[in-house]
Amino acid sequence: MKRFVLGVTVTALLCGFSAPVATKDRAYYEKRGEIIWEVPGENKRIALTFDDGPYPDTTEPILDLLKEYHAKATFFVVGNRVESFPETIKREIAEGHEVANHTFNHYFLQKKTYETVQNEIVKTEQALEKVTGKKPLLFRPPGGFYNDQMLAIAKKNGYTTVLWSWHQDTNDWRSPGVQKIVNKVLNNARSGDIILLHDYVPRSVQTVEALKIILPELQRRGYEMVTVSDLINNRDSVLNPY
Repeated sequence: MKRFVLGVTVTALLCGFSAPVATKDRAYYEKRGEIIWEVPGENKRIALTFDDGPYPDTTEPILDLLKEYHAKATFFVVGNRVESFPETIKREIAEGHEVANHTFNHYFLQKKTYETVQNEIVKTEQALEKVTGKKPLLFRPPGGFYNDQMLAIAKKNGYTTVLWSWHQDTNDWRSPGVQKIVNKVLNNARSGDIILLHDYVPRSVQTVEALKIILPELQRRGYEMVTVSDLINNRDSVLNPY
């Protein structure tokens, strides 16, 4: 999807007419490698991602299901919950999943100061390093909201910013119903997808129930469910030149 706005340059004003000016769209950021939405390729690999945890009541059952179906996933975790539930983080790592940075307080960052953005990223990094002994490599801004300042801060701190496939936003955080979550994933599944799910949705287990259908069906279709880093590191260089 490309978005354009109408702008007026100084030259255009002097000449008495306005010219359309393209904004920085998805293609701009993808080409520069500043944001990853998906990693298309010929091999049947797909990445499940879970935001906003850890939260043992739902994260632990999700881990049980991933283990049952030999699936790996990436958990974009909130720093204050890392501090509250370190044992769940340890289990994610022990079972071969990837743990990534999703800020400390789940603030929307596009209107925050430089200092706040920096602090949100670094505090979560420190919380994870204390639990895992390793620095996370991936960052996802809450709500998918970003601007150039945020991207620059994430990059300065050594992160790759990862969003999700536009056709794979399950909206499970709204508790839309188990079948709607299932349909969103299975009706749109294709190689290289990054699927957006949540392992913390207050008073809802719809994501857990949906995974009981999604995981065996993706497996039946021949998909390998991998971490986002695995997806990136094994990208098809012909289909993904940037």
